[in-house]
Amino acid sequence: MPQSADPAVDPAAGPAVDPAAVSARDRDAVLHAVSSAVLAVTRHLSVREVLQVIVRSAARLLDAKYAALGVPDDDGAFAEFVAEGISDEQWKAIGPTPRQHGMLGAMLRQGTPVRLADIRKDPRFEWWPKAHPILKDFLGVPITDGGTVLGIIFLSNKRTPGGFDDADEELLTLFAAHAAIAITNARLYERGRELTVIEERTRMARELHDAVSQKLFSLRLTARAAAALARTDPERAAEAIDRVERMAGEALTELRAVIVELRPPELDRHGLVESLRKQVVLLDRLHPARVAFTAEGEPPGDPDLDSARDLAPEIEVAVLRVAQEALHNAVRHARAGRIDVRLAHEETGLVLEVSDDGAGFDSTGLDGAGVHGLGLPSMSDRAQAVGGRLSVSSAPGRGTTVRLEVPA
Repeated sequence: MPQSADPAVDPAAGPAVDPAAVSARDRDAVLHAVSSAVLAVTRHLSVREVLQVIVRSAARLLDAKYAALGVPDDDGAFAEFVAEGISDEQWKAIGPTPRQHGMLGAMLRQGTPVRLADIRKDPRFEWWPKAHPILKDFLGVPITDGGTVLGIIFLSNKRTPGGFDDADEELLTLFAAHAAIAITNARLYERGRELTVIEERTRMARELHDAVSQKLFSLRLTARAAAALARTDPERAAEAIDRVERMAGEALTELRAVIVELRPPELDRHGLVESLRKQVVLLDRLHPARVAFTAEGEPPGDPDLDSARDLAPEIEVAVLRVAQEALHNAVRHARAGRIDVRLAHEETGLVLEVSDDGAGFDSTGLDGAGVHGLGLPSMSDRAQAVGGRLSVSSAPGRGTTVRLEVPA
């Protein structure tokens, strides 16, 4: 089927949608679907997570097996590219995200919808990587803000026989108009959070200078005095050394208080799930062990995020830090062939598990006092600070599982 476009419409603005052509029921479906993406912004989700909500909603709305959304960058590639219907294993086999060529490039340049009975027969189609799923019927719509193309959303392989029709195109175009608002708001919100983080870190730097550095300066002077008195007046030297010990403890306490307040910047940019995913992907690339991540369940509330509750910031920090420590242990000490990270929203609360098939150790009677320098006391302290519980299960030659449970 040829490209569907209205020549009387400015291509940069996208085709006009006749509201009468879209039934009230379809409009309600669009509004409900896009509300998830809009509300995702208010739940402190990253731009990428908002894009994932949009893609998932579009696939459900139009009953498509595959859906994807690409946000172009200025270097001929995509700054973000998310898809629905493709597993993590398939993505890894496919390889790098696509560049702005072929049909995707044509849609970005033209800024108009494309609807085809078989994309493989269109002259703009070029090729797919070997592991790429076979796409047939195709519907793509630009996501625009004024005259700017923010991205493209496309669907393929409609489950209902007959492929995509005029009503589907009008519905996706209406959905894309609302998606543009969600993407713009997410970007603005993310930028606002970044500015807030910068301001907060500036404040922390001042506190470090005003409190800790001044105390360390005094500690240094007192230590010098103790050294000078050591030969001539041992009693006064001992008193000075006591002051050094006390001041060092006070400085350490203040430093820890400041550090605890620091929120990892990746949480503000990407959110907990995506931060963990990026951490796992990086480790998988850098180390010989196979490192995999799975996220299960939805936050408490509506599955489409309409009423889902946000995790408290201190819980996100605790979960991320425990995961990082457990991953570090598995990579550095376990000699594992495979490491699995699982984050699950269960009825009882949030669960994090980091499991490996490595050397393991005897965890009998383990009470968090620390084993082989694995940082277990630190992980246990973080769990307790957010009302959670940390458990470690391990045996020689049978791997290790670190489990963090935070009640709902």
